[in-house]
Amino acid sequence: MTRFALTLEFDGTPFMGLQRQAHGPSVQQAVEEAITRVTGEKVVMFAAGRTDAGVHALAMRAHVEVAKDIAPFRLMEAINYHLRPAPIAVLDCQIVPDDWHARFSCIGRSYIYQIANRRAPLTLEANRAWLVTQPLDAEAMHEAAQSLIGLHDFTTFRSVHCQAQSPVKTLDTLNVRRDGDMVVITTSARSYLHHQVRSMVGCLALVGLGRWRVEQMGEALEARERKALGLNAPSCGLYFDRAFYPEELG
Repeated sequence: MTRFALTLEFDGTPFMGLQRQAHGPSVQQAVEEAITRVTGEKVVMFAAGRTDAGVHALAMRAHVEVAKDIAPFRLMEAINYHLRPAPIAVLDCQIVPDDWHARFSCIGRSYIYQIANRRAPLTLEANRAWLVTQPLDAEAMHEAAQSLIGLHDFTTFRSVHCQAQSPVKTLDTLNVRRDGDMVVITTSARSYLHHQVRSMVGCLALVGLGRWRVEQMGEALEARERKALGLNAPSCGLYFDRAFYPEELG
């Protein structure tokens, strides 16, 4: 068996999420079925992250094991052929050691969230950004975001359906900047709680709208209870950006 690492780009709009779901299509199902058509084998794909319905990916890392003797480039091309017309693409395919695991070898993950801050409806960015029509103060949002950096109990920003054993996480970065009509939030950490990024973004938007004081982000964090959450941002603006691995450092 050969273990292949895949880098996936996908539009999450038509999917119920990355992981297989009994109640609808998933990215995992589409990729596994494409590989089966290429190799004739049943495979299981493991990914660095577990994106929700409607969440996108710029470079999701995953791995599969295949018995067929096939070169990485040929496998990538064949998977992409059989994925059509699903909005998923394999950007890269490499052979990796048998002990390399897309999820458990990963030491960091980064996300991007896009808020389109304009009055006009979205056309090109429909389903790929959260439209907020009232003006946002990106500088105030960035200032508020800094109170979440570091090791904290993120219960306030955790979904009630989260299966993580502990609400304690270390947030490495959380930055907010304006690029024309787009307010872009970037964040990195070793791992996240379910809905943590969307919950943080939703509350930052309240700061940007002037409905929350800058200090309320820290107060919500310290409350350590879900009812202190102000708003959960929609999935359409969220992108899994990148997964980090030890062998890629330095």
